[in-house]
Amino acid sequence: MKVLVINCGSSSVKYRLIDTETRMALSVGVVERIGDGGTSHRAAVSEILERVDLTEIEAVGHRVVHGGERFHDATLIDDQVVAAIEECVPLAPLHNPANLAGIRLAREALPSLPHVAIFDTAFHRRLPRRAIHYALDLDLAQRLGIRRYGFHGPSHSYVARRAAEYLERDLEDLRLITLHLGNGASACAIELGASVETSMGLTPLEGLVMGTRCGDLDPGAVLQLVRELGVDETDRVLNRESGLAGLSGLGNDLRDIEEQAAAGNDRARLAITVYAHAVRRYIGAYAAAMGGVDAIVLTGGIGENSAQMRRRILQQLDFFGVRLDEDRNHDARVSAEVPVVDVSTDRASVRTLVVKTNEELMTALQTARVARGDTEVRSPGPVPIAISGRHVHLDRASMDALFGEGSELTVYKNLSQPGQYAARETLTLVGPRGQIEGVRVLGPLRKSPQIEISRTDEFALGVDAPIRASGKTQGSAPVTLVGPAGTLHLNEGLICAWRHIHMHPKDAEAYGVENGDEVEVAIQGGERDLTFGDVLVRVKDSYVLEMHIDTDEANAAELSRGAGGDLLYDPPDIAAAASLERRRTR
Repeated sequence: MKVLVINCGSSSVKYRLIDTETRMALSVGVVERIGDGGTSHRAAVSEILERVDLTEIEAVGHRVVHGGERFHDATLIDDQVVAAIEECVPLAPLHNPANLAGIRLAREALPSLPHVAIFDTAFHRRLPRRAIHYALDLDLAQRLGIRRYGFHGPSHSYVARRAAEYLERDLEDLRLITLHLGNGASACAIELGASVETSMGLTPLEGLVMGTRCGDLDPGAVLQLVRELGVDETDRVLNRESGLAGLSGLGNDLRDIEEQAAAGNDRARLAITVYAHAVRRYIGAYAAAMGGVDAIVLTGGIGENSAQMRRRILQQLDFFGVRLDEDRNHDARVSAEVPVVDVSTDRASVRTLVVKTNEELMTALQTARVARGDTEVRSPGPVPIAISGRHVHLDRASMDALFGEGSELTVYKNLSQPGQYAARETLTLVGPRGQIEGVRVLGPLRKSPQIEISRTDEFALGVDAPIRASGKTQGSAPVTLVGPAGTLHLNEGLICAWRHIHMHPKDAEAYGVENGDEVEVAIQGGERDLTFGDVLVRVKDSYVLEMHIDTDEANAAELSRGAGGDLLYDPPDIAAAASLERRRTR
């Protein structure tokens, strides 16, 4: 399918006509310096529509920054969707009006084609609760919809996968800090393939210093500005007259600011140092939040093109393994042919990568999927659902410590997965706030201990357990286990299990999925219809087809034993795109 992608940013409009079958761009262009004494978004989109052959276009994809609580995936645009996006203008005053201008003009020019909105917030939909919530009165925050959404999702997701491929590592095994640095700028902590922290929040105003936006600011300063200037003027100042532009007095283009800084302009120098310091501060915070980092990824107009800014950001980070190679950094040029450049020294323990982002390709692939109606119910039949209560997996050493040297598990009953069983042995889980007794051990013994609980159990214990796939316990929550022969404190190992489906390879073939895919499972016809998203597919020769959810999730859908669900599957656009592009550019 040939998809025209229109990406109306705060200071530029990019476009790309993409053949989604070959992933090749048929036409590419950009209109820059919008609102800086130049053209308007509407005029820029009109110019773009004159440049491309409209007869070739089969669908139009639009980047939309903010969709609020309502939109979490690519969405076919109609008048109701346009109205909902407009309601979010106060949350993204620099972006949603530009996005809407592109949507309206393109729909006018191409009314017979499907138009699809791709939302910046989608990649961050699994942010943990500790990262979503602000420390406000919870009832008030929920009533007003005040929470962290995160933005630049397609870019963060794409460059993370590109980085993992370059490093020849599984994304689900990496801890990455991705930095999208352009007129809009954001940082993202990506742990085991998921966004766990991001700098932008309720709006794209929070976080890093940007072209015209202030980034992080003491709320007291905002209140003082409101008292002095009023609400509307404060909004304008924070969004349009702050950031690099406000500090330098030279506008928001880093190229101009760097030129003036080199000529001795002190305000230009101040703008550069404040910008770099803010990014470096987030790198340190995210490394601490994840308990370490494997690679730092820089992208966006500044991240890809400014060697000077990369050097300023990455200096003084030697203490946790970041070592920049000055020559590689100076010479780094990323392109479609060379999309990733490593600018770290050979002995750096944390790799530093410059990666060319491709938000337009992501938008095109998702647009084609929605336009074709590719999301479908797979035909082999409902997936059986098993409700998994809290339980413990032990290794040999922890078995000895808790039940005695040389002790063995005894079978209470066999489970559905071959070779797995519930043991007669039980333990007590102890956390900072409380304890849970009688937690059953599952056998056989494993290579390392793992304890799986629900969100409700979290509160009982007073812990903050991350959502993880089985076996991914590095950096997870601590817990104390009490058994009949002793007590064992684990520094990590406590997780909330990522809901998942066990599949034999024949099942995976029948459903058209692969190991590691994420799908949706729809529960219909019961007491409460519900669709579970972000369900991980796990494929192995020894598995029997079955979806595992915890007791909280079962209660939400009012499920009972013997329940099943219809598998919905969206093709893994980002992974497929990165893989195909890699093959094409070899």
